[in-house]
Amino acid sequence: MSDTVQVRAGLVRAVALFAAAQVVLLVVVGFVLAWIFRAPGDLSAVTTAGWVALAVQLLTFAIVRLAGREQVIAAWGLGVLVRFGVVAVWAFLLVPALELPATPALISLVSFFFVSTVVEPLFLNI
Repeated sequence: MSDTVQVRAGLVRAVALFAAAQVVLLVVVGFVLAWIFRAPGDLSAVTTAGWVALAVQLLTFAIVRLAGREQVIAAWGLGVLVRFGVVAVWAFLLVPALELPATPALISLVSFFFVSTVVEPLFLNI
């Protein structure tokens, strides 16, 4: 097997495991947030934030993995900037456009990002 194929297989495996872990984490955190935010529309805000967080986390994780060990800090920094940008777009454009309740939508997205970012390093060496 060539080195390129092995690198791709490793990337796919790491992203798949990370995605599975993210889904579990997002469901657990989502249930906690849904228990806290019970007003009409709150569940939709939590769920939508979870989907946004999952997509962004998978993208940023793939970027960090593709960067390699030499550039991992720079790639992680880029991932942080992407997350900050997503939170800003979420807060100022998407939440009002989707008519979601702001408080649960913002707290949910930031909570999902926090929890997933904390466990991300565990999957970088897979």
